[in-house]
Amino acid sequence: MDLDRFKCVVPTGAARTRYDEVPAYPEGLYDLGNRLYAWMVPNGSWGESNSGLIVGDTEALLVDTLWDVAHTRQMLDAMGKVLDGRPIGHVVNTHADGDHCWGNELLPDAASITTQAAYDEMAGLQPKSMILVGRLARLMRRVPLFGAARSGHWLGAFVAPYDFKHLSPVRPRRQFSGEMQLWIGGRVVELIEVGSAHTRGDLLVHVPDAKALFCGDILFIGSTPVLWAGPVANWLAALDRILEMDVDVIVPGHGPTTDKAGVRRVRAYWEFVEREARRRFDAGMSATKAARDIVLSPEFTAQPFAGWNSPERIMASVHTLYRHFAGRTGHPNKLQVFNIMRKQGLLAQELPDAQPQVMRKR
Repeated sequence: MDLDRFKCVVPTGAARTRYDEVPAYPEGLYDLGNRLYAWMVPNGSWGESNSGLIVGDTEALLVDTLWDVAHTRQMLDAMGKVLDGRPIGHVVNTHADGDHCWGNELLPDAASITTQAAYDEMAGLQPKSMILVGRLARLMRRVPLFGAARSGHWLGAFVAPYDFKHLSPVRPRRQFSGEMQLWIGGRVVELIEVGSAHTRGDLLVHVPDAKALFCGDILFIGSTPVLWAGPVANWLAALDRILEMDVDVIVPGHGPTTDKAGVRRVRAYWEFVEREARRRFDAGMSATKAARDIVLSPEFTAQPFAGWNSPERIMASVHTLYRHFAGRTGHPNKLQVFNIMRKQGLLAQELPDAQPQVMRKR
């Protein structure tokens, strides 16, 4: 694991992950060198997301906040121990998912930035949706028909580690498209839009003087990526761009730090899933059946990525691939997304040996 080369300078001391797994590495703030830090949250499942800290001479830039206020405050308190009084003057949100931006309210004075596409998408992603998921999960657990109880178990475990009731999400004040350059206390930071891919407005944060890259959810390492927006060709193009960059330190949105070998592994996952989904689409198989057929196939289980955390995410990804195969570039409504998540929960129960175990009803 590439994270072994870096020291956790402010550990949380957590003995278990948020989903009650044994941590693959300590949770906390890691010193990456060159006045760069990463907040790393094992083991990279739902909301177990990473953030970055870029420290300049007079201020710092934070790459992403977390899914709720309590976890974001814990992270900011730890970062305060290495800032030596420098303020966090800028916050960059790499995309619209709440686990990368819903803690923004704790930094009201920072200049906040994201892509225009991410900013627009954030308007439709609110904590009340997660609260509703938790309520529906409790109801579904009482219904012993049509797999409702099994899906309800997964959905309930999905939201359990987080407090969505005490959130006031704040969208970034500044938006851009394409590329943008910032000066952070005397050092250059480059923002590079690569979406629509994981979500509609993904961006990378490049620190040239340190040969470092914070990737948001363009990279999941040791954890299964999920294609919410697509097309997958854009995601593959983003990975190719990373491979062409002069970077030595790569921080993913989920999972441990990596190098270009980790980028290639994620690329191999998408090439495999796209190819196998296309075969089943052309054969007339439904997206739901295709996702199940792929992840349970001998060809999939023989791959290195078969052991990644949260393999049931393939359900959402295959539904997105099918929409694009059919020429439909629009996005599903909230009811359709919930139905896909319900199916994802059912698939999880067919993968009893996968992490997180707590999401699989025994």
